[in-house]
Amino acid sequence: MSHTPKAVALISGGLDSLLAARIIQDQGVQIEGINFYTGFCVEGHTHAIRNKDKGNAKRNNALWVAEQLGITLHIIEVIEEYKDVVLNPKHGYGKNMNPCLACKIFMVHKAQAWAWMEENEFDFIITGEVIGQRPKSQRKDSMPVIARESGAEDRLLRPLCAKNLPVTLPEREGWVNRDELYDFHGRNRKPQIALAHKFGFTDFAQPAGGCCFLTDQSYSSKLKDLWSARGERNYELDDIMLLKVGRHIRPKPYYKLIIGREDGENNYLSGYFNEFTNIKTISHKGPLALIDGTVNKTDMEEAAAIVARYSQGRDADTVEVEITDCNGAAERLSVQPMSSIEVEQSWHV
Repeated sequence: MSHTPKAVALISGGLDSLLAARIIQDQGVQIEGINFYTGFCVEGHTHAIRNKDKGNAKRNNALWVAEQLGITLHIIEVIEEYKDVVLNPKHGYGKNMNPCLACKIFMVHKAQAWAWMEENEFDFIITGEVIGQRPKSQRKDSMPVIARESGAEDRLLRPLCAKNLPVTLPEREGWVNRDELYDFHGRNRKPQIALAHKFGFTDFAQPAGGCCFLTDQSYSSKLKDLWSARGERNYELDDIMLLKVGRHIRPKPYYKLIIGREDGENNYLSGYFNEFTNIKTISHKGPLALIDGTVNKTDMEEAAAIVARYSQGRDADTVEVEITDCNGAAERLSVQPMSSIEVEQSWHV
């Protein structure tokens, strides 16, 4: 009986992983997808929270890709394991706090460890990498580093740029025809978009800086600020989720405010009432804010005046606010809203 080759495809939900899996699927290889949840995934969080994003699809793009391909997708949570990648990246960071090369090695290693398990028995791994598309993790000299340090070696196939790389085991074994692979390179997305249309894909995640918040300058600044304020490089899931939401203002080194920018964010922040002191405006429509840190009475008044600044009472003489601690004890204050000048630019994280 002939052997039907099996491959596991790393599915981020982006266009490249969709195309890479489809290319190999069309060669008769049995494909299953794998997706790792790190906590830093862009995947729908802000779209689901913010009212202004209501027009955007509320979908998990990795699951959507699997649906388009008609394949099984295995979603694996790696939040704790991934911390070492973020905190101690062997190959350093990219432009922001993104440990892209170490991340790719981690993902491929996890995929191959899963794929080689006796009950799975996959033959090789597929990724959507393209030489030159990312300045750190997708350089030509980075490709062999990923294959070697992940342990996948020549069982790692990149269908979109395979013709620019040495022949892999799946090609030598005849599981995959090299002539039907591609030689894409660089940051030009037109070849991928043309290929998507050739395959009949018209709705796909638009390429826009990757699928990870750590590539974002603003998010990275907030993460570094968090570590600086706490005096240690560590985080929990709630920490990194809250960095995605609201306006972050740090009037003092020992506390910051997380201020909702609209009703969707206010609703999300209300889920943290049991963990943080919160401030909301009573006399005027306005935001909900969380206080992250330990504050005294003077700080509380300062925080209330800042929150009032972002309410509809910003031009009023006074705004009434309610401050509630995490045990539910509440008090009300009348404060004069800070002016835009008083809320110093340096406070904005």
